[in-house]
Amino acid sequence: VSTPTSRAGRPGRTALSLVLCAGLAAGVAGCGLLDRGSEPGAEPAPTLSASPLPSTAAPAPKAELKRYYRQDLAWSDCRDGMRCAQIEVPLDYAHPDANSISLALLKVPAEDPDQRVGSLVVNPGGPGGSGIEYAARADLAFGAELRRVYDIVGFDPRGVGESTPVDCVADPELDTFVASDPDPDTAAERDATARMLAELGQGCVEHSGDLAAHVSTEEVARDLDIIRAVLGDRTLSYFGASYGTFLGATYADLFPERVGRMVLDGALDPAATTEEINLVQARGFETALRAYVRHCVDQGGCFLGDSVQAGTARIRDFLDRVEKSPLPGRDGRQLRIGNAVLGIWLPLYSPGNWPVLDTALQAAFAGDGAILLALADQYTSRTASGYADNSLEALYAVNCLDHDDAIPVDEVPSHIAEFEKASPTFGAIFAYGLSSCAQWPVHTGRVAEPVEAAGAAPILVVGTSRDPATPMRWAVSLAEQLDSGVLVRRDGDGHTGYRAGNACVDRTVEAYLVSGDVPDGTVRC
Repeated sequence: VSTPTSRAGRPGRTALSLVLCAGLAAGVAGCGLLDRGSEPGAEPAPTLSASPLPSTAAPAPKAELKRYYRQDLAWSDCRDGMRCAQIEVPLDYAHPDANSISLALLKVPAEDPDQRVGSLVVNPGGPGGSGIEYAARADLAFGAELRRVYDIVGFDPRGVGESTPVDCVADPELDTFVASDPDPDTAAERDATARMLAELGQGCVEHSGDLAAHVSTEEVARDLDIIRAVLGDRTLSYFGASYGTFLGATYADLFPERVGRMVLDGALDPAATTEEINLVQARGFETALRAYVRHCVDQGGCFLGDSVQAGTARIRDFLDRVEKSPLPGRDGRQLRIGNAVLGIWLPLYSPGNWPVLDTALQAAFAGDGAILLALADQYTSRTASGYADNSLEALYAVNCLDHDDAIPVDEVPSHIAEFEKASPTFGAIFAYGLSSCAQWPVHTGRVAEPVEAAGAAPILVVGTSRDPATPMRWAVSLAEQLDSGVLVRRDGDGHTGYRAGNACVDRTVEAYLVSGDVPDGTVRC
């Protein structure tokens, strides 16, 4: 399998090589197996003075879109004190009078209605992550100051979850896809990978119809503006994590005059090609793995070895053995090579989860793959009864529309040396991610382009120095591209920076969103 490309939360594959870059970091915290981790210096911040959003008039919608912009939003009670609703958006913005699809929304009302600033629309990443589930866990994902003055509003993007979803293949086929070899070594394995990817894409067209051609990030950004309007907000206040930063940046570029207070955490680089994305992510995951091994070595008596080089070599040797001889897992399933890679990747998203990886690897070295398989299942939303959501299918459906620059799988070997230089452990896996969308049946011709969002209100871009999925260089690039970008640099490990235990990041983000305090230049945390 190749990796899905990290447009934001998890890595992908040729049969998983698109990294979902992750905003799923917030999501996994609620699953019980992993936790977000912490860093020194996290203490409660003083109560902030809420500042009203600037009062600017949003331009009138185009005539053919008025019925969507002016639809009534009917909230109903759900989930113990939360509010849920459905709205309609055009399937195809080029033909808005034709078919429509539905989007599911969830709101956690502001805890201090008298101080309410407005709605904060949130997206956790993916692509394919559920904004509904993200908002529903607002008590974990967002600080008390934000919950006090904002309605936290999440939505499942088109193609995802409780909104009109894409459907591609049945669970057994998805299991085979996820477990397959992410760096196929032989012509036969490469042919098998190409066949699985073709079947996934063709399944999306067969089971999802026209929707398969209309789940691009640009279309989701246009949906976001309809959401802003039906919420009654003149401008959009927005928090996007991982892939959610690409969505936010796309929105800002399309509707710069409608940007309110926007924070993009764990930034993607909209100008990066698939090759650039995968190469940077290969370095990012290698850096995160080495930070994990270094921590183990520094504790003394490390089970991986007495040096970083020895530790990473042992992990690579272990993966080579699993490729040849899968380990017993759980519920009668085996830990295969694709599962093992994902099981290692997931805990690298947060240093708080490194002890879980210790336990999983030690068990696997002793012949028991159950914990690593459980981690891989968590990464792909698989439960004992099958996949809990369609996030993996949506990941491919969105990424392959957004980046139509894949290469055939038989051309990948010429790139492997460059990728293995960037990541001796995972390089070939990320190299095969270059072909993840080569067999996709829907082509858009879209290529990566920088954003500008000229005239937009200040946009905070948060980057973390050793983020595996969205490395700091992408945050730097995005902040430079945006006309009003302000960079917040977090020195630390793990994916995304807000609510990761760094008080400086948390104060900066919340002071901007709540009080409108714009940092004077780059912030170093």
